[in-house]
Amino acid sequence: MDIKLVALDMDGTLLTGEETIAAYNKERITQALDKGVRVVLSTGRWIGSCYPYAESLNLQSYLVTCNGGELWTMEKELLERHLLVPDRVKMMWQLCKGVGVNTWMMSTGDVWYGNRPDDFSAHEWLKFGCDSQDTDKLDMIVKELSYYDDLELTNSLPTNVEVNPKGVNKASALQRVCEELGITMDNVLAVGDSLNDMKMIQSAGIGVAMGNAQEAIKNAADYVTDTNEQHGVGKAIEKFIL
Repeated sequence: MDIKLVALDMDGTLLTGEETIAAYNKERITQALDKGVRVVLSTGRWIGSCYPYAESLNLQSYLVTCNGGELWTMEKELLERHLLVPDRVKMMWQLCKGVGVNTWMMSTGDVWYGNRPDDFSAHEWLKFGCDSQDTDKLDMIVKELSYYDDLELTNSLPTNVEVNPKGVNKASALQRVCEELGITMDNVLAVGDSLNDMKMIQSAGIGVAMGNAQEAIKNAADYVTDTNEQHGVGKAIEKFIL
């Protein structure tokens, strides 16, 4: 494979449990950049919580944030934005409160943890999430939300559910990145660990699952690397690029 772009999930993938980037991973990313390979963070995080990591790695191209809800350049130019309908966000918040799970919501201007705005329609909503250690409760949430055909359901941990507008995912955002760069998804090495990484791993020329990935991701991937605590990202870059 002629890999020209590496797409990296962050939590559970590039980052350790302490939310740091190991020196080994930094070194391998730098070596890939020196070879002319683009590196793109492709994350469920919003721009404010991932941009500093991209800066620390001296990345120069794009940022896929909010599971593909937004696509940014490293100059903070917004290329794409996909929003949830405010009434849907209000409905999901009420559903989660009724079931008894924790919630978080990302608007274009803020992140709401556990609380809600007075007026949902006064905000532009990028992503909705909920979490619980009670997987039966999460199953209830997934079942109820599955009736809405305008929602895209994934997770970033087995203990949460994440919701974007239908058709919005990391793979669709990376497809736009490829168009901007004049390459195809066959030229992409994608690395991740959770269901919100599934489509980009399936669509990439080489899809890599972390050693700590959910089993479904390992089954879908072309290759399983080491865990996020054992430099799995750096080892994948070393194997396929360096």
